[in-house]
Amino acid sequence: MSLRRLVHVSALGAHPSGPSLYQASKAEGEAVLQAAGLDLTVLRPSVIFGAEDRFLNLFARLQAVLPVVPLAGADTRFQPVWVGDVAQAIVHTLTHPETVGQVVECTGPEVYTLADLVRLSGRLSGNPRPVIGLPVALGYFQALAMELMPGEPLMSTDNLRSMEVDNVATPGALNLADLGILAQALEPVAAAYLVGSGQADPLLELRQQASRR
Repeated sequence: MSLRRLVHVSALGAHPSGPSLYQASKAEGEAVLQAAGLDLTVLRPSVIFGAEDRFLNLFARLQAVLPVVPLAGADTRFQPVWVGDVAQAIVHTLTHPETVGQVVECTGPEVYTLADLVRLSGRLSGNPRPVIGLPVALGYFQALAMELMPGEPLMSTDNLRSMEVDNVATPGALNLADLGILAQALEPVAAAYLVGSGQADPLLELRQQASRR
């Protein structure tokens, strides 16, 4: 394999004029690599789920300790993709030279709102809680408050800016099916690792205590 061959895992929604620094920086990273003259393939996954993810597992842990879930960006749409499918896409593109120069969007077969995903994780983990969508102003206040909590923030204002646009497949873009990959549905996979996972997180509890002081 050529030493110039590179598969770069970027992110769905990467764009130089995206509303968040995250999206703009992802686009900048892609541009630098494209200008380097490499044999480059870019993969852009939506939010990735899997057994040790910090996505559905986080929602499950939150619902183990909260009576309700106040949620910023509740109506933002996502098209989550299984980590195994992304891994398969990496292997496929590395072994198929015809994918050089391509940008492939990696998404699952189903679209969910963020509120849908929170409810799903609560139901599968055995701790379903009411989800309350927050107005924009309150959502930004919540994100800012989380940024100030000790440890790695559960959400930031930049995360919230990313959610100003839906994180779903672009019509006509190359996708997993074009690589011969049948994307896995979220719920059957998540059910295998979320059942019984909604246990209280000691670090999360410390953050909540600190936020009440």
